[in-house]
Amino acid sequence: MDLPDAPIAHEGFFAAHFFTVSDQEKSRDFYVRILGGKLIKPENPGYIKLANTWIILNSGGGPTPDKPKVLLETPTNLNRVSSFLNLRVADIWACYKEWGDKGASFLTEPWANTDGWEWRCYLRDPDGYIIEVGQYTQLAIDWFKSRG
Repeated sequence: MDLPDAPIAHEGFFAAHFFTVSDQEKSRDFYVRILGGKLIKPENPGYIKLANTWIILNSGGGPTPDKPKVLLETPTNLNRVSSFLNLRVADIWACYKEWGDKGASFLTEPWANTDGWEWRCYLRDPDGYIIEVGQYTQLAIDWFKSRG
């Protein structure tokens, strides 16, 4: 049986981004309604297929036997980030408008970085996780093609 929308590795592995969330329903709405993900499993944990990757949403909690000293919690300081989700898009301005119209909270409008490599902007999910939205410029596309 083929399960293309099941997060099951039949060989090798697949990557998923795990978010500890305070409200699974609110986070699920953000990743499905605003970013267009496909809900696979609603909660405990929730699985969402987002383009060509997976998002896992689950409540926080204390240590478990397989992670004996680890506490899962939502961000405590929104201005200190050690990791973030990076979405590469074909049209950053279209995403900025569409997702903004649906209620996404962006930090700024899309901005062209100084080396001419990309346009980018950032938004936050309901728990404050930062998400980079970026679009490569022709300079970057040509560089990748030259390595092809």
